[in-house]
Amino acid sequence: MSRVQTVTVAPDEADQRLDRWMKKRFPQVSQGMIEKFCRKGEIRVEGGRVKSATRLEAGQTVRIPPLPDEAAPVIQRTRISDADTKMIQSCVIYRDDHVIALNKPPGLAVQGGSGQADRHVDALSDALIFDAEEKPRLVHRLDRDTSGVLLLARTRLAAKALTASMRHRETRKIYWAIVAGVPTPYLGEVRYGLVKAGGHGKGGEGEKMIAVHPRDVDSTPGAKRAHSLYATLFRVGSRASWVALEPITGRTHQLRAHMAEVGHPIVGDGKYGGSGQENLGDGWGAQLGGIISKKLHLHARMMRFEHPHTRKVITITAELPDHMAHSWETFGWTEDLAAEDPFESLQ
Repeated sequence: MSRVQTVTVAPDEADQRLDRWMKKRFPQVSQGMIEKFCRKGEIRVEGGRVKSATRLEAGQTVRIPPLPDEAAPVIQRTRISDADTKMIQSCVIYRDDHVIALNKPPGLAVQGGSGQADRHVDALSDALIFDAEEKPRLVHRLDRDTSGVLLLARTRLAAKALTASMRHRETRKIYWAIVAGVPTPYLGEVRYGLVKAGGHGKGGEGEKMIAVHPRDVDSTPGAKRAHSLYATLFRVGSRASWVALEPITGRTHQLRAHMAEVGHPIVGDGKYGGSGQENLGDGWGAQLGGIISKKLHLHARMMRFEHPHTRKVITITAELPDHMAHSWETFGWTEDLAAEDPFESLQ
């Protein structure tokens, strides 16, 4: 058994639960032992009794009772194939000591639960540790079939700062999409609320968001307010348009549901009516008779945020995935035709 210790909480350990902090510092200690120590008052923070869920602050002192001397168990990391390691590392488009940004490919889930077993970004992030001590943390999400900028934090402090920035809407996100038809006015906003309709899968898979008129949001159980901006950049006759989208709020499937609700679903979106659009009644639709891909045409093009350590404004831009790049080429569009922030230039 070890002796009684007094340990000071480090700056990068702030805002952790006591039990998680204990397990990281002393891997041989079980949750049951931590609960028992807390009940008996053997673990104390700043001399006072605490619960296992108490959140710690930087600089606090924690009294640690005698602990067993057993060797710490080996942490089993996800086994990642060489091919997947190469793939996920090739997605890195920005990296420093605090942040990693990926250009996530379409079809790769961000977390489990999408029928992807262990092949999702959260599991594959073990291959993104590089020179850090632990794997990076997700701070936001993208749908499985949406490509583009995905941020991960390399430290706990960076994760806390980036999460707070997104929660307080201090992060700019610009998406590119091809939608059926031509949205008018060319520059507009959508304020329909969204409520979840569960899917038919074993775990609710296939869930869909239903749009709710703004006046009915407060009276609709489970509905949340949502706000998106759109800018119509270029069009293919009256069949399809290249639009820039900015989600002001961050609801599930928000951009997809909002564009569908205003009659211009995103091309390739089978869930919200963007597949097989026949908007002129001749069978060609937004995909012009199949000359462009049937995959979802939604891409997180740009993210602008305040760096969690330097406080400088960082802008990350992600190139289009292959299927969207082919569509752009087909329509004669080039990426430099759009301003980095279309909403700024069109206002």
